[in-house]
Amino acid sequence: MQVRIHPSAVKGTLTAPASKSVMQRACAAALLRGGQTEIHNYGRSDDDKAALRIIQALGATVTHLDEQRLRIESPGRVAVPAGILLDCGESGLSMRMFSAIAALYPGTITLTGSGSLLTRPLAFLKEVLEALGATVQLTGDTLPIHITGPMQPQDITVDGSLTSQFLTGLLFAFSAIAHQGATIRVEQLKSRPYIDLSLKVMAEFGMRLPVQEDYASFHFPETDVLPEPPPLSYTVEGDWSNAAFLFVAGALAGNVVVEGLDVFSEQADKKILEALQDCGCRLSIQADQIEVTQHGLNAFHFDATECPDLFPPLVALAAYCKGTSVIEGVHRLEHKESNRAHSLQQEGQKLGVAITVQDDKMIIKGGNPLAGAMVQSHHDHRIAMACAIMALGAGGPVTIIHAEAVKKSYPGFWEHLSLLTQQAIVYLPYKNDVTI
Repeated sequence: MQVRIHPSAVKGTLTAPASKSVMQRACAAALLRGGQTEIHNYGRSDDDKAALRIIQALGATVTHLDEQRLRIESPGRVAVPAGILLDCGESGLSMRMFSAIAALYPGTITLTGSGSLLTRPLAFLKEVLEALGATVQLTGDTLPIHITGPMQPQDITVDGSLTSQFLTGLLFAFSAIAHQGATIRVEQLKSRPYIDLSLKVMAEFGMRLPVQEDYASFHFPETDVLPEPPPLSYTVEGDWSNAAFLFVAGALAGNVVVEGLDVFSEQADKKILEALQDCGCRLSIQADQIEVTQHGLNAFHFDATECPDLFPPLVALAAYCKGTSVIEGVHRLEHKESNRAHSLQQEGQKLGVAITVQDDKMIIKGGNPLAGAMVQSHHDHRIAMACAIMALGAGGPVTIIHAEAVKKSYPGFWEHLSLLTQQAIVYLPYKNDVTI
């Protein structure tokens, strides 16, 4: 599908979509906790759907109650038929998190996926799971992966420099089985806020929590098996990662109010507020809403090492900031839905934005007029949204190829953008244009 966006001011109030980071963790917690869980404000993205498919394959029952609620009933960690397939779609979190959880079960479970997920390296995962007693089969270093459990909890050291998502899976898994005590030691952990988010979800679901020491070790003390849990009602908070694009739209093209976000959230991408404050836009933060208004924008310096998903909206923001902005943490961008450093450079160049990479820094020269152009998403949801936001102030229409990529995290993005620009949107097949 293609979307054509005409330069436009924005104005309006939107509710942030449900956080897919929280929703997927909630699915894993509901599966392992057992019993009945009612999820409010459940996520509808492709990644959320992948997590729901996976827990159903592992024995949970999912019932959609209405537009806002679903019920998950799980027998807990019980045996499932050998040979089942877990389809992770394009979700890196589900693939890494449920790999560790799959190793809890006897028999062989296969995880597969699609798109760029089929290219992401898995050797580090195989090494850790086999050290815990599971058998792992890979052809090369990528999906599909065949895991035969059950693994046995014991002291283990993992490399946290590549991703925190596999550590999240180990924390969930050890919480369920490490009743005799075990410690996960972590070297060079990145994305610490995502581990804080995982621990927060575990606590809210009543799971056993580790004693942690400055993110270097997570010790599960010896304890009795937990009793059968009572029914739980859980609300998925709004998504700061996707709200960041809405905030940037307001900063460079008008006024946007976003509701449904937790200002005390553990989500890493809440740091977008720091960049907005630094660049000079007008920002009003209240308990129930956040308002961003266009104002004179100046260059900023931001370290996105712990929140790499902010790179695309930050580049869109920097394109309109007068001067040279610097974003650190480029090494975190290679194994995403695309190599985002390259994708941002290529599509930014088409729009007239000068983007260079120097060591671990991305340097953006902003404040110059942007041009209309035809760009592509690289099948990456965040690249599609970044191009859409940059198009708002361009000198002509911008056409985005493979605009359907937004379904991975924010399926309502094009409708929301049309509300802000007060222009209609109609979905059409690929090679036709949807005009905003």
